[in-house]
Amino acid sequence: MTEILEPLPPVWRIALPHDPVAVPMARALVRTALHDLRAAADGDAAELLTAELVTHAVEHTQGTGPIHLVVERVTAGCRVEVHDGDRGRVDVNGNGEASHRGGNGSHEAAGTPSGNGSRPTPDGKVVWFTLPALP
Repeated sequence: MTEILEPLPPVWRIALPHDPVAVPMARALVRTALHDLRAAADGDAAELLTAELVTHAVEHTQGTGPIHLVVERVTAGCRVEVHDGDRGRVDVNGNGEASHRGGNGSHEAAGTPSGNGSRPTPDGKVVWFTLPALP
């Protein structure tokens, strides 16, 4: 008899504490999520970029509510989002310019984000990056 397996959901969602301990937790969880979702993206790059976004959420946002980590398998690789409860503006480019713009440039290096950005949400904001699938 053949067992029929349900397809894996293409998204992982987890709440993290609004505390510095969230950074190493997020690093470990993003790699686990990529594996579970069978997302063929660079795990090292995903860990590093996730740590940066979670660090920013912990250090530069107000509030004590949770930070939400969302990892999604997409056709072209993976998308990682960090949601926080602060409605303030965010610097997604690291260059001192605060914006809610989304990036959509493409890069050739496997671990380089092919897109990043931020947007307001009803509860705060979300910051994200997309990594291309590994060849």
